[in-house]
Amino acid sequence: MRRSAAACLVVALSALIASGCGGSDGDDGATTTSNATTTAAAEETLEALWRAPGEDVAVVPGTSDHQVGANRISFLVVDKQGRVVARPTARVWLARGLKEVPFAQTTARLEPIGVPGGESAGVGGIYVATITTPTPGKYWFMAEPVGGTEIQALGNVVVARKSAAPSVGDRAIPSKTPTLVSTGGDLTALTTSRRPDRALYRTSVAQAMKAKQPFVVAFATPQFCQTRTCGPTVDVVSAARKTQPASSDVQFIHVEVYQDNDPAKGVNRWVKEWRLPTEPFTYVVDRKGVIRKKLEGAYSVAELGRAVAAVR
Repeated sequence: MRRSAAACLVVALSALIASGCGGSDGDDGATTTSNATTTAAAEETLEALWRAPGEDVAVVPGTSDHQVGANRISFLVVDKQGRVVARPTARVWLARGLKEVPFAQTTARLEPIGVPGGESAGVGGIYVATITTPTPGKYWFMAEPVGGTEIQALGNVVVARKSAAPSVGDRAIPSKTPTLVSTGGDLTALTTSRRPDRALYRTSVAQAMKAKQPFVVAFATPQFCQTRTCGPTVDVVSAARKTQPASSDVQFIHVEVYQDNDPAKGVNRWVKEWRLPTEPFTYVVDRKGVIRKKLEGAYSVAELGRAVAAVR
């Protein structure tokens, strides 16, 4: 499976930083309560905001499949010493280009990744925000974590008229994903998780749709995930399942990504059926078989839980 656009974006923005198109580094020991970018945001270009006092870095993006309309984006902010910045919120400005004045501002919230005793993500959390992109094209955004030493992180999103993968409002694809029954109870054929949750392999997507049951389906590979944050995805799905009330009929389904769980063989038929350009992808689907939440990359138990509550 091809990797996301994260690596390309980091390389490109690292080159931009190296060219000197940035502001001065802040004092690592300083704590500031004022924010120069907030007062100037109404008139300054995105590049000018990025050049404000503080450390200038590139975001490490967690999403790449975006379309016209509302998009969930996720990202890490990492300082020049390689330390992940993990403050509760970050201000986010969105613009058509570096030389353009931002047309929107929102707040990203840090969502914890993983569960106690589960797979390690290498980081404690990831920033998540929703942005609205009215037309196709490239949009630039700047994120500034709130509190502490000032740091500005720059990134972009490429928006298509329609995303490659199914999106919110689309009908789910009734794939006959593998189950304990179809594999004769062989868990090793179903998952690369070190601590498999058998409940994630009792129902296929096709069965849930036929029964008109809401469901969560996560396409992920715990052993072979390709990004810094994706390892705990299946653990998060399992943890969210265990928080559901006894009366809930929401089904939770995990589908591996590679044929025979072997990356050398390429992606499996179910990934191809869902047209997934990267992994992991997780969907929350209602009783009518309509996708109500699309989660690309990493997310928290709480974020998934909120989406499940809306279709329960």
